[in-house]
Amino acid sequence: MEEIIAQLQSGLKGIWKYRWCAVIVTWLVATAGWARVFMLPDDYQTTARVFVDTQSILKPLLSGMTSVPNVEQQVAIMSRTLLSRPNVERVIRMVDMDISAKTPRDHEKQVDELMQKIRIGGTSTYDIYTISYNNSNPRQVRDVVQSLLTIFVEGSFKGKRGESEKAVQFIDDQIRAYEDKLLAAENSVKEFKLKHNFLLPRQGIDYGAQLLMSSDALNNAKLELVEAEQARNAINAQIQGDVPVLDGEPNPASIDNPEIDGRIAALNKSLDALLLQYTEAHPDIISTRRLIALLEERKVQDAKNHVAPADPGKNYSPMLQQLKVALAEADARVASIKARVAEMQQRHDGLLEQSKAVPEVESQLAQLTRDYQINKENYEKLIGRREAAKLSGDLTTTSDMMSFKIIDPPTMPLRPIGPNRLMLYSIVLGVALVAGAATALLVSQVRPTYLSPAELRDATGLRVLGAVAMTWTEPQRKKRRRAQIGFGAGVACLFASYGGVMALTFIYS
Repeated sequence: MEEIIAQLQSGLKGIWKYRWCAVIVTWLVATAGWARVFMLPDDYQTTARVFVDTQSILKPLLSGMTSVPNVEQQVAIMSRTLLSRPNVERVIRMVDMDISAKTPRDHEKQVDELMQKIRIGGTSTYDIYTISYNNSNPRQVRDVVQSLLTIFVEGSFKGKRGESEKAVQFIDDQIRAYEDKLLAAENSVKEFKLKHNFLLPRQGIDYGAQLLMSSDALNNAKLELVEAEQARNAINAQIQGDVPVLDGEPNPASIDNPEIDGRIAALNKSLDALLLQYTEAHPDIISTRRLIALLEERKVQDAKNHVAPADPGKNYSPMLQQLKVALAEADARVASIKARVAEMQQRHDGLLEQSKAVPEVESQLAQLTRDYQINKENYEKLIGRREAAKLSGDLTTTSDMMSFKIIDPPTMPLRPIGPNRLMLYSIVLGVALVAGAATALLVSQVRPTYLSPAELRDATGLRVLGAVAMTWTEPQRKKRRRAQIGFGAGVACLFASYGGVMALTFIYS
């Protein structure tokens, strides 16, 4: 500890010995530093605060009709991307800062300076955003903040208008494509129906129902033909007078009637062929059995009604003439019904032949109809989505979805916020004093002197026998007093200068 105190005393003595060097260096550093601080440009700052109200009544009203834009996210993204390079370059053009940029390097410097000095803050609770900027030109400070505020508001209102327009354009392209597909599908269905018109269902009746109706009509026509033939045979029997009288109920198989027997045999053969293919409940089997029963009844009836004529004047009887007319009419009716039965049989056979192609035709028609319905549904959905996209784009850009309330508009600052010259002057004074003391200490170390016998003994290792005291003459004392007064005056002037610059700074600030 004593060695530290001794070294400290030795250093102070060395500084005191070269105090004039310290004063000169202190004055030089202080003067240069104060001049530099004085020439620092003033720093002006302005701040704008804006409140974004995103609670709109349109959200609950239109939430089920279209996609409501997320205005909170939209404003938050705009606030974070406000300091992008395109926006900063736009601000430079809006405030005419690009006029002073002569070279691309100057332009890059302006962009970097703006991006460093602009500050954007916000609160996630109340949606209040602040924009601040510092510069030595107060008018430029106000214009820059005003330009940023304008870009912020315009960018938030603009939102996703471009994306909505692209979505609408894409949907329009898809609608045109589906219009072509829908038209092609309609033409395909129309051409297919025209080509296979006879095989397609009509008025809700499919081809199987048509075939069943044709079979029933054919069987009815055959039954009608049987009835007509039976009526004709009865008339013919009355004309011939050959009516045998039978006792009791005869057996149809025992009655000899070649015409009816041939038809019954043909029907039995057809019935056997049908039983190999279908069950007893099939309509053709039922109608064939019914027709066989009717022919057997007719055979019995003919046998009962076949009696010999008792009229000897039959060749000239009026009744005979009427019977012949009735017979001619019956023959005509039988011929007509036979033609109809033949035509119906031909149609029925054609339907049976075409029935093999009906499943394939119905399958192709179902496929064409399904494709048409799918294209139609997609087309109608795209029409609705296009209107929803247009409404969504209008909602994104409308001012009713959000409102901006400027709490603090940007103003031109009257007083600078910096630099803090009072603090800088004090720092310069402290640095000057330290520099002066360090200079004096360095000189004392470069040109060492022994200020006490102990230092000499420690430096040389020799024993010091004594010390000779300095005796000052009167002129030397006066010179020393003047030197001390000058040193004090120099130090006093230094602090007086410090006080002066502090006072000036306080007055003009």
